[in-house]
Amino acid sequence: MLQKVSLAVKDLDKYRLLVGSELIDEVEALAQSLKGIRVCHINSTPFGGGVAELLYSYIPLARGAGICADWQVIHGDHRFFTITKSLHNALQGKEYPQIETEAIQRIYKASNLQNAQELDPNYDVFVVNDPQPAALRHFCDAEQAKWIWRCHVDSSEPDEATWQFLRPYIEGYDAAIFTMERFVPADLKAPQIAIMAPAIDPLNTKNMDLPSTLWREMLDNLDIDKGRPLISQISRFDPWKDPFGVMQVYRLAKEKLPGLQLALITSFAGDDPEAWDMYAAVHQEADKDPDIYIFSNLTGVGNMEVNAFQTASSVVIQKSIKEGFGLVVAEALWKGTPVVAGNTGGIPLQMTGELQEYLITTIEECAAKLVYLLEHSDIAHELGQRGKEHIRQNFLMPRLLRDELSLIKSLVD
Repeated sequence: MLQKVSLAVKDLDKYRLLVGSELIDEVEALAQSLKGIRVCHINSTPFGGGVAELLYSYIPLARGAGICADWQVIHGDHRFFTITKSLHNALQGKEYPQIETEAIQRIYKASNLQNAQELDPNYDVFVVNDPQPAALRHFCDAEQAKWIWRCHVDSSEPDEATWQFLRPYIEGYDAAIFTMERFVPADLKAPQIAIMAPAIDPLNTKNMDLPSTLWREMLDNLDIDKGRPLISQISRFDPWKDPFGVMQVYRLAKEKLPGLQLALITSFAGDDPEAWDMYAAVHQEADKDPDIYIFSNLTGVGNMEVNAFQTASSVVIQKSIKEGFGLVVAEALWKGTPVVAGNTGGIPLQMTGELQEYLITTIEECAAKLVYLLEHSDIAHELGQRGKEHIRQNFLMPRLLRDELSLIKSLVD
């Protein structure tokens, strides 16, 4: 059997004060109408990256609502995950001509077949995340179940060869979920297409309120100077997140603000074999400046420490070139911290109104907006508070649970 991630149960009622009773009542009514249904989410890694982040909070909350929900993780060798990383990049537009070779297709299909044979089939609904396990539906015998494929990346302009390879597998699902309407490839013929933005959990260790004494102590332990301004970017070290561009932004801003510090915080995941080379390259560049700090989940910087950095930072950067949604934007805004971010993918969903002025496309623009906020703390504070309210209304976990349960109900009724 595939690995099942062991998780507890979360009390849905604890979210009432944050999102309002109307939404919680709606979730409870949906869950009651689906009583007894068994739902399984499937992805390619139990830690690192946005999908694992979502499921870590989503599954316990679904259980708290009364849904029998589990999380299974596929496995594969280095060759398989190298291929699927390329598929991930190709869905976002990077060319991947190797997908047309028989050897690459054979490795992908063989791994999905093996995982399908090891999948616990005793569920009524499967939710399969991203391209790594996309062929599971094709190879699995669980014909009585409903199958949903969830795309977490910007697939609006995918590499054509890659999309034509994946499309028949995805069209075998009962429904497909995308973050935005424009992410849906034009030629996709799925029985049902749903638009559903991700969300964050305001009560987990990454997003709960931290006493100032605690986050200050955490920064002390990591040798961060609290007397000088701090900016940070929290994301995988991935070309799409542009960590080298972030360091260029920092250097431009530091010309105006010599005391500036930059923290780059990443997480490693088992399905991302490119990360180590990228980490080494980023570290080599960061070593040129003692005020650039590199941290990761492998050096003891986990959810609580990320919370501390997002809370303590004067501004958070998310200089993405391509982005499915960008949970870290919602996380930072939830803490009342202003964000300067790439004008791409799902990020503009989170930065509306006056926050739109801090959506950028160039390094120079990013540095100018960053310096402005660092020099105008009153405006930065106001933007942070507006951002927090926008996230509260639209991007907290109970809303995502309602949306997904509504889709499941439409499939099983």
